[in-house]
Amino acid sequence: MRAPGFWHQPAGLASALLSPFGALYAKGTARRLANGPREKVAVPIICIGNINAGGTGKTPTVIALAEKLRGRGLKPHVVSRGYGGSISGPTQVDERNHSADEVGDEPLLLAAFVPAWIATDRAAGARAAVAAGAEVILLDDGFQNPALHHDLSLVVVDAWRGFGNGKVMPAGPLREPIAVGMARADLLLSIGADPAQQRFADRWGASVTKPHLTGTLVPLPTGLPLDGMPVLAFAGIGHPEKFFATLRSLGADLHAAHALADHQPLSDTLMTRLIREADMRGAQVVTTEKDAVRLKPEFRARVTTLPVRLRLNEEGPLDAALDRILGSDED
Repeated sequence: MRAPGFWHQPAGLASALLSPFGALYAKGTARRLANGPREKVAVPIICIGNINAGGTGKTPTVIALAEKLRGRGLKPHVVSRGYGGSISGPTQVDERNHSADEVGDEPLLLAAFVPAWIATDRAAGARAAVAAGAEVILLDDGFQNPALHHDLSLVVVDAWRGFGNGKVMPAGPLREPIAVGMARADLLLSIGADPAQQRFADRWGASVTKPHLTGTLVPLPTGLPLDGMPVLAFAGIGHPEKFFATLRSLGADLHAAHALADHQPLSDTLMTRLIREADMRGAQVVTTEKDAVRLKPEFRARVTTLPVRLRLNEEGPLDAALDRILGSDED
């Protein structure tokens, strides 16, 4: 499902008419969080979540945090709901044997970098990870889920889109009011280039009541010279336009850009059509890492993946927060 356009427009008639339903949604979220069990496990839990519905950059943030924790000599594991997968878990993801249909595309991607678990019952997933040797748990999403106690909560937001029109679903893109979510957060991370960060600061700076990190997604080499290459791109992520803009910034000659719905299945019919269109245009098919894990093997040889990694502009607030829950490197 694609987000309605008015979610990211100034407040208009549609959002005004839907605002009462947004108020009910917000009350439901608050009630669920207030009544949650908040189970503690034997290791610290770091929640990487968001206030917005849809993609904001959580997956590259989880990868970056896993690398940072390993740099501290710790063994992080990821626990995820496994959105879009058929397995309820708790199950440790095996990227060689599981499919995105079974465990979800994000856990399947994460499992290539860090031990990852999917569990509809997140508390059961956390207990399984601890039993398997996890020394710290990265909770992928779950900011609005009351199952587990969070030792540290990091809220991620797309800097360009910000908090949209500032309204709660279905009137806007938010899962809960900004002030309510920020009150529970320990850190805010906005992801985007300098113009996007300035846009976020101008529009939402007054709403940021916690330490604010900024970062950008940096593309890694693909093995193909994208500069000047004719490209047909497709992306089924939260904000496909960002991916297309990245390709243009690398000099790709973007012949076609197909924005799919977030987590959209890559059916045989769809992929055959895209590859046929690319052949007619004399273009190379390029997609994101998250989309690539949903490809069937017979299509992977025809599609180039452009991976990206999170680069933080400053790490002081994050290091201080990690020191607080894990102890400093000097301890």
